[in-house]
Amino acid sequence: PPMPTLRPYTPTDVPACLALFDTNVPRYFAPHERQDFAAYLLHSHRAHDYLVIEHNGHLVACGGLALDNEHTAAFCWGMVDRTRHRQGLGTQLSHARLAHARTLGAQRVTLSTSQYTQAFYAGLGFVVTHITPDGHGPGLDAVEMALELAPR
Repeated sequence: PPMPTLRPYTPTDVPACLALFDTNVPRYFAPHERQDFAAYLLHSHRAHDYLVIEHNGHLVACGGLALDNEHTAAFCWGMVDRTRHRQGLGTQLSHARLAHARTLGAQRVTLSTSQYTQAFYAGLGFVVTHITPDGHGPGLDAVEMALELAPR
């Protein structure tokens, strides 16, 4: 079978990305966040800072990277189809985003996740910097994490 393919996002991916989001509500995203995600996807820079993973003609994961300043990048809106969790797609997507952060010269990568995906990111080397109970919505804590990138 063909391997999942990582490629840059295109505006035609909007419906598929929103469908991915929907598979992860309410456990990983709060319903009210969908509007923010939709607005994010329509931004003109997305083709440069958002990635998707396609498999057998379907989008199975997506995620972005934003440069906060010259030294810090942030993971944005990363998700994997709920039916495809624990198959290595999130790891593939995260490694691609970390590689992109390095090419941009970032020395640190931050992200905001929930208690449900905290362990996944910890496995990649991220450490918790702050937790806000219910920060993403009722029952969804905002877990702020950071990873210091080794100098090249």
